[in-house]
Amino acid sequence: MKMSFVSSLLRRAPALALVSLLLGAAPGQAATVELGGVRLEERITVAGSPLLLNGAGIRYKAVFKVYTAGLYLGQKASTTEAVLAASGPKRMSITMLRDIDSAELGKLFSRGMEDNMDRAAFSKLIPGVLRMSQVFSDHKKLKEGDSFLVDWVPGTGTVLTIKGQVEGAPFKEPEFFDALMRIWLGPKPADWQLKDALLGKAR
Repeated sequence: MKMSFVSSLLRRAPALALVSLLLGAAPGQAATVELGGVRLEERITVAGSPLLLNGAGIRYKAVFKVYTAGLYLGQKASTTEAVLAASGPKRMSITMLRDIDSAELGKLFSRGMEDNMDRAAFSKLIPGVLRMSQVFSDHKKLKEGDSFLVDWVPGTGTVLTIKGQVEGAPFKEPEFFDALMRIWLGPKPADWQLKDALLGKAR
């Protein structure tokens, strides 16, 4: 009986290994997703809370790849409303796929926030928007492979981390994080295909 059980395991071993490869990880290792040469962990921890990769995609401008983006949440969400309403920490992870002027990227983000909000709501966030733009301007340039994180931590606010360095005090208003998310998930997103990918709808 014991030999039969061992033999059965040995016969199944190649199949088990294949499943692990298809999942993107060897036994005992965290699963990852690769996009544009960038590896994104499927499970991470932010502020002590486990998060899942809700979706990931590549931002294109014309035919050029600009960056890879990954959205992490406590539980899966397939609509913008569900993402914004989700409780607990959240993360948007961005890794550059080409060199870009940081100040220009900051301006594009500011414009993306404004395009996806009514004027009155946006005007209340202007101080935070100006501070964010200055943070990007101070970095001069983001090079291929550089990354930054936009984290929402309940009770703390929006934490911006660029190249592994936390940038200044958190942005306290929940509305600020929501406005940032609308850059990618709002009614006028930066890239419609990326929006679908972040919401897990990519085909």
